[in-house]
Amino acid sequence: MNIHHVSIGVRDLNNSKAFYNNILGALGYRPYMEKPGTASWKPIQGGAAFWINKRSDVITDSNNGSHIAFEANSQKQVDQFYELAIKAGALNEGPPGLRPEYRDTYYSAFIVDLDGHKIEAVHCPSK
Repeated sequence: MNIHHVSIGVRDLNNSKAFYNNILGALGYRPYMEKPGTASWKPIQGGAAFWINKRSDVITDSNNGSHIAFEANSQKQVDQFYELAIKAGALNEGPPGLRPEYRDTYYSAFIVDLDGHKIEAVHCPSK
């Protein structure tokens, strides 16, 4: 069974939409659907949709143990994701690099988005 979609709440839909258009575009995601108060993206090659939903009372804590990891096709995509996110106002939670404590091919970067959600881009090829 696969995940069909994931959604998070955001305070400012327009700012978050621009933010995610930028960083998810670097990972091969394209806008999928948009309705009043919500927007989504899907990978070009197919897969689970990622949704943002306008909420006035978003309360997040980047240290609560949850995060969303987006799969990248290369280390370069991880680097681009991170660079674009930081330029757009995200906080650094772990710059791009190998993370052998997870797996020896695990290359990722962690950011905290505009609303405090911990987001990761990861490239982890099989040996």
